[in-house]
Amino acid sequence: MAPRHFLTLLDCSSSELNDIVERAQFIKENHESKPSTELMKGMTMAMIFEKPSTRTRVSFEVAASQFGGHALFLAPEASQLSRGEPLSDTARIISSMANLIIMRTYGHDRIITVAQHSSVPVINAMSDSFHPCQLLADVLTFIEKKGHIRDAKVAWVGDGCNVCHSWIYAAHQFGFDLRLACPSGYEPSEGVLATANGRAQLMSDPESAVSGCDLVVTDSWVGVGEESEKEVRLKAFSGYCVTNALMDHAQPDAIFMHCLPAYRGTEVSAEVIDGPQSVIWEEAENRLHAQKALIEFLLGSS
Repeated sequence: MAPRHFLTLLDCSSSELNDIVERAQFIKENHESKPSTELMKGMTMAMIFEKPSTRTRVSFEVAASQFGGHALFLAPEASQLSRGEPLSDTARIISSMANLIIMRTYGHDRIITVAQHSSVPVINAMSDSFHPCQLLADVLTFIEKKGHIRDAKVAWVGDGCNVCHSWIYAAHQFGFDLRLACPSGYEPSEGVLATANGRAQLMSDPESAVSGCDLVVTDSWVGVGEESEKEVRLKAFSGYCVTNALMDHAQPDAIFMHCLPAYRGTEVSAEVIDGPQSVIWEEAENRLHAQKALIEFLLGSS
């Protein structure tokens, strides 16, 4: 049987994604009484990380440990990839020994190449184009706080980046309305936006996007690999900081999310991210539970 991969949210059906999130809820609720299983006993998870990571690396390594498996971390300088070995060769070799590949990389084409040549499931732990694992955790967090996400109103304020792209896919797959406020020149891909089938729309300004919303989301304005653009980006994103004044346009019980790391006073004020509407700590923890459910799904499917 060919392996199932998880490179974007479109690699699963809407029903499968809802099942994964529901399973993640169960895993979390039973975490204290049943902190581990033998799902990955004798298995190895190979982690190819070409970008730095905190939450993603920790959550995947802890997941492997709690499932009774082993996580093998490969930094760029620690493998022959640093000397130009083709990704296709690397994928063939690693998948002949490991049971699961987790990859965090720059160009999305790189993870596609690995998946094409891997005999085991490959999970996108973030590429420049998508961050699907983050969305599993975010949807789980929203459901915990609000009960359900279908037909909810979500506002994205900031860069039309990889996380934004995954929010667009999520709007289509989970059936909620997404409003996007992005500075000129930093909008999401038109191709990605078109997949939402009307569930995602660009707005003229942050206030319009946030108005009446149940959730406000943002991300860092300067991503990994974009450090040289910092000054230009800070100028372009002026007026897009999520503040208490902006949150006042949302529903009174609206919540705030940020995938982290966050820079207080830049994309979000300290009053918002450290305030009562913020759910960032639950959101971060939920990476573990959502990814455990995803691992279960992929290993079961493959």
